[in-house]
Amino acid sequence: MVEIIAQRRPSVGLRPLLRRHLQALMGELGYPAHAVTVILCSDKTIRMLKLEHWGEDQATDVLSFPTFEPGDPFVPPHLGDIWISLDTAAQQAKLHGQALGTEVQILAAHALWHLLGHDHQNQRDWSGFERVQQRILTL
Repeated sequence: MVEIIAQRRPSVGLRPLLRRHLQALMGELGYPAHAVTVILCSDKTIRMLKLEHWGEDQATDVLSFPTFEPGDPFVPPHLGDIWISLDTAAQQAKLHGQALGTEVQILAAHALWHLLGHDHQNQRDWSGFERVQQRILTL
């Protein structure tokens, strides 16, 4: 289940598109019965979260907050929360020449991969992120 909380009003059709594609991606990754919460927010909100949790006073595009540690044999029903700044996503969509919905889906897939315990410390680690980011767009 994908719950979407809009603290910032998304464009028309974004919520059902994101919900449908993220749920399909979760199924493909082996988590069809699990849940995530996606919060669509502003730069101000995500900047506050990044300062509070990472000590960095700047906005970002997406943050993920997993509910379990990688390697834990028990995976809870709720995988975690994904925070997406619609302000930054809109800027990036314009920069990449794509629709806001496309950018938000890519950010959601990226954050889901983090929730599942993956990180991108080096170039090799990026392959999983790139794969799920492209896959969500084809579902």
